Amino acid sequence: MNITSTIHHTARARAGVPLALGRQHPKAAYQQTDLAALAKYFILLMLRNVTSDGYVIEDPANPGQYSVPGCIIAAPSFPSNTPGVDQDYVYNWVRDAAITAIEIAAADLPATPGGGVPSLTDYVSFARLCQSNAHPTLGHACFTVAGQPRPWTEQNDGPAIQSLALLQAYPQLDAATQAIARQVIETNISYLLSAYQQPTTNLWEEHEGLSFFARSVQLRCFREVAANSYGIGVAANVPTAIAWLENALQDHWNGSYYVTMLAPGAGPGVSIVSGDLGYDPNIDIISACVYGAVPTTDTRLLATAARLRSQWADPNSNSFYPINGTDQARGIGPLLGRYPGDTYDGDVAHPVAGGHPWALCTCNFAELYYRLANDVDHAGKVPLDSLSEDFFAQVGVTSTTSIADASAALRNAGDAMLRAVVYHSDRYELSEQFDGTSGYEKSVHNLTWSYASFLSAVRAKTGGSKLSGKAASKSARTSGGKK
Repeated sequence: MNITSTIHHTARARAGVPLALGRQHPKAAYQQTDLAALAKYFILLMLRNVTSDGYVIEDPANPGQYSVPGCIIAAPSFPSNTPGVDQDYVYNWVRDAAITAIEIAAADLPATPGGGVPSLTDYVSFARLCQSNAHPTLGHACFTVAGQPRPWTEQNDGPAIQSLALLQAYPQLDAATQAIARQVIETNISYLLSAYQQPTTNLWEEHEGLSFFARSVQLRCFREVAANSYGIGVAANVPTAIAWLENALQDHWNGSYYVTMLAPGAGPGVSIVSGDLGYDPNIDIISACVYGAVPTTDTRLLATAARLRSQWADPNSNSFYPINGTDQARGIGPLLGRYPGDTYDGDVAHPVAGGHPWALCTCNFAELYYRLANDVDHAGKVPLDSLSEDFFAQVGVTSTTSIADASAALRNAGDAMLRAVVYHSDRYELSEQFDGTSGYEKSVHNLTWSYASFLSAVRAKTGGSKLSGKAASKSARTSGGKK
């Protein structure tokens, strides 16, 4: 179904017009679906946004300019082909592309005879092209499909996540491409060592300050590079940077939750954004755990997570999404947004108070549940204290709950969130957001990060780094697969 027919179909449903008068499709069987099996299909949907020498796209903002292999567009959404959305996502964001490349590396795609996995080798080459063209700094966040810098912001989480993606992809590259990857990583590290203490534009591209998310992924990057066995050079001051970032993350705790953006020089726990604007708690704290160095057992993280869930799932909250009340009766959800004061819904010209839930935000939170369940299983202990008790209470876990039951409750909570994403998808295609009242998909369609976040969550659910092969299938059966 093309985008026009999708819009007509959705519009008829919202207007109460019987769908029998139009085109009908089977509904997604959200409770019966094997999430691990569905993830393999999502890989294919995600790869539609990855260019190659056989899949070339034209830049809609610059006709006659064509993509270079390895470009990963954020989405195929352009205002003229997405009515009601004024955003152009046909660009390569360094962060989004790296998160996608991590999932490509985890998918066990076939390699060429005597070579590497084509989509990964293309990604490495494109990463080097963008790095060589980056301006004004190596933290530049957004590039055209031809690898040229788009006028945009500097975001210093990008080089860190890109380096993590290259480390993940490294074993699946041929020798020549590995050499390129090493060079890109070493250049990124050299830049980050000069930038990690500085303010940067945040994950949602709205404010500049000291970012919890950027600091977390930079810390993970430095740690993994320091431990690498691929011959990547480790600068002498990397250990110093690691220690500094470990301390800096503590400054974001305000006594109740982690603050996403600190004001430089204002002291620990002081947000750069006025509290009455509803910018905290912010879901990017959860993303900092998924993609960065914050452990799932950090009870301050869990205290923050509890507030995040309640602000959108509690009917008494001013930020409550009505669709979560409806979904609760279905045994799925809740769907989560970015932050309570959000106003973006894909059309920046017409702000919507409260915003809407996002697929990637919901999937990231589901991954927190799965990874925490894995850690509880491994340690044989639930990190339950006065800070985390609300988080565990939300899924029915108390001090008297057994380890096995606590782990199962966490996995079931993750499943409920992913099944809500499946239920509200358009025949499994994932947009950026869901309407907070109706649940219908809205905003930018076929968002690459939406698929990547679902894939990442399912890998955490199955307890492995891969999605294919017998090991993943066995893990799915033994860790809460089909219900």
